[in-house]
Amino acid sequence: MPEYAALTRPAAPSRPSLGERVRQLRIAHGLTQTDLAGDRFSKEYVSQIERGKTRPTAETVAWLAVRLGVDATFLEVGVSASERERVESVIARAEAAIESAEYGDAVAAVSELAPALASVAAPELELRAVLVESWARMYLGEVRKAIELLDRARGIADAPSFTDVERADVLYHLACCRYKLNSTTTAVTLYSQALELVERSGLPADRLRSHIYEWRSRCYRRQRDWEAAREDVERALELAEGLNDRHTMGHVYFQASLIAERTGHWVLARSYAEQAKGIYEELRDQSNVGKLLNELGALNFQLGKPEEAVDQLKEAFKVLLDVGDDTDAARVISSLAQVHLRTGKVELAEEQSRQALDMLQGRVDHLDEIGNAQLVLGRALLEQERLDEAEEHFAAAEASFDQLSSASHRAAAWIAQGDLAGRRGDDRRASRLYRRAAEALQDFHF
Repeated sequence: MPEYAALTRPAAPSRPSLGERVRQLRIAHGLTQTDLAGDRFSKEYVSQIERGKTRPTAETVAWLAVRLGVDATFLEVGVSASERERVESVIARAEAAIESAEYGDAVAAVSELAPALASVAAPELELRAVLVESWARMYLGEVRKAIELLDRARGIADAPSFTDVERADVLYHLACCRYKLNSTTTAVTLYSQALELVERSGLPADRLRSHIYEWRSRCYRRQRDWEAAREDVERALELAEGLNDRHTMGHVYFQASLIAERTGHWVLARSYAEQAKGIYEELRDQSNVGKLLNELGALNFQLGKPEEAVDQLKEAFKVLLDVGDDTDAARVISSLAQVHLRTGKVELAEEQSRQALDMLQGRVDHLDEIGNAQLVLGRALLEQERLDEAEEHFAAAEASFDQLSSASHRAAAWIAQGDLAGRRGDDRRASRLYRRAAEALQDFHF
């Protein structure tokens, strides 16, 4: 993965004050203070402006700017309106790249702005730039770098000129990074704090609220709190539909599909997945179309349609490779490995799970899929009676799942280890592992 230069804001160069700029421009035009004042002001008033003894009104600044041949924005802050517009244009282009999942392009565009941001001295533009870069870096796997940027964003947004909605947006971005690093409890807390800030503000922010609910539902899904996950998905969908925000609706239907799948409602899950896929096709979002094809392939396999499942997974792999989404392409390979394992093609399952692990190497933000691929690889080796190798990969899967704090994932690793113990004739160890898995999957402990 390429490394991109961080957006580090250099110390702003000292610039003349408004009064100093008036004096420099007056002298450059060969005018005396009397000449500049004309019939409108006295020489003494111009002198007070130049010495910083009085602050002219916006109307006066505009009048002086015309007399001195510059735009009012330049006279006010030392930066022309055209330069500010250029910075805004680059940030808007980076934000559009985020919407198109072109994360490298977003980082590259924003990184070029560091000197300009320092000269423009516009905190609201700096905040937008930092949020864009942090989101892009999160998806590029540079999650800790994204968190460093967001720590700076919090400092910017703490200024009185920003609203609670903008502070909530920073917390939302930070929560997403924490979710990617598997700090699920911390992420839930941050999402909830963000929602509280939005509600306290009294400002319209339904799009942000919808995004927060959708991402918090992912946390609840990981924690197996299905009811809370469903409630957040319903809230997110209601808000997105009210805004006619098709992209967010696609994301929410995708999450609804995953929740239905995890709770065994496969037909309902497929219905949600098809709705999400239809929206992404309408929006020409090929990356998410590929992800939905992966989900539909898994669901069709669960519904007893292995051939249809394999076709959809192969199509998903092609789509994701075409858009350069290697990480999600690796997820598809892992899904194919699971299908081939469960249909008895263990050597192919071994090959594909190893390929998935190679593609996911170093992606700590995808520990769930790394653990799943390790588990499939271990089971493929177990079926080939390569017991010591299987044990090694089951242990690796357990270690990956430990970092997720997910009981269901850890239970899957313990069941696999129990199967290995049974294959070795160690029934006592197998029994202990099965019981451990069963207890972990209980919703309540007495």
